[in-house]
Amino acid sequence: MAAGESFDVYRLPEEHQAIREAVREVCAAKVAPHAAEADETGEFPKASYDALRAADFHAPHIPEEYGGAGADALATAIVIEEVARACASSSLIPAVNKLGTMPLLLSGSEELKRRYLTPVAAGDAMFSYCLSEPEAGSDAASMTTRAVRDGDHWVLNGVKRWITNAGVSEFYTVFAVTDPAARSRGISAFVVEKSDPGVSFGAPEKKLGIKGSPTREVYLDNVRIPADRIIGAEGTGFGTAMRTLDHTRVTIAAQAVGIAQGALDYAKGYVAERRQFGKAVAEFQGVQFMLADMGMKLEAARQLTYAAAGKSERGDADLTYFGAAAKCFASDAAMEITTDAVQLLGGYGYTRDYPVERMMRDAKITQIYEGTNQVQRIVMARQLLAGAV
Repeated sequence: MAAGESFDVYRLPEEHQAIREAVREVCAAKVAPHAAEADETGEFPKASYDALRAADFHAPHIPEEYGGAGADALATAIVIEEVARACASSSLIPAVNKLGTMPLLLSGSEELKRRYLTPVAAGDAMFSYCLSEPEAGSDAASMTTRAVRDGDHWVLNGVKRWITNAGVSEFYTVFAVTDPAARSRGISAFVVEKSDPGVSFGAPEKKLGIKGSPTREVYLDNVRIPADRIIGAEGTGFGTAMRTLDHTRVTIAAQAVGIAQGALDYAKGYVAERRQFGKAVAEFQGVQFMLADMGMKLEAARQLTYAAAGKSERGDADLTYFGAAAKCFASDAAMEITTDAVQLLGGYGYTRDYPVERMMRDAKITQIYEGTNQVQRIVMARQLLAGAV
């Protein structure tokens, strides 16, 4: 079996296999060479973005009617997986473009979609998602950012935290309270532009991993936007946010699968070449058992992720469960696989001269963002108890 090749228990259609091959070729030539530098410098990998944009892999999910590639959910997951295999930070370009634009695709007016999806599809702008706040992480309904109607405008005030690609993205989906008495039913969604007066950003967070993807606070200080920039009806924002995450947790699962695949690929090559006690390290049974467990967990994660992607594309009723399950299982598997990859390289695995320590650090965030894995287990349990699965 070739490096990174799935056993394909459920064989992919030829067009999806072709997408994988095309993304892998681009990433090998123009993304992977920048991965270590992005990690070391903590700077956005502009060269990787340019390469993905040139190949139309920067936002493949955007429908053709808005100038996009029109990739389905599975194809988008494969793109993210393959980019993450080379560089986790770069995989957040297509992943966060989907996260930021999904509220528009689900609830936005046709005019709003055409205005904002078109430049993202063209690669002229990126789109970020502003839900979390300093005191509202897992409990997103406790947000305090306010949006007050003022004639033909809304005025937004508040702080959003942990915003991926903040400062680089031109557009932001911002969730804000429009009716404080209604709790989750009093939250609405808006499009905010980077250039809007009153928008500013905090210093980049100093993170463990995905260092090439900037994470900052977004400050909204009397940001006045036209009333037509509301996404959907007033008070429907929280529902849109949750529906968005049902779909985009699949992309985090795909990212985790890609990171894990990259680590397994490197570890396999290393133990096949490294010799100790007169033979290749790969010949030792203990090492073989580790590789077998890594491959088994990875393939299980991949198949669950692809099944969830199919449900995302169809809009199946049990997507909430499968999106949470794929994200939770794949990210836990990625953390285990990357940690084992470091172990297989021994002392070398612990140094920055080899990529597996970066992959281990990058994998950790997949267990945390878009809902911690503890929250995913709550989501799954509620679905099971409600008979939704």
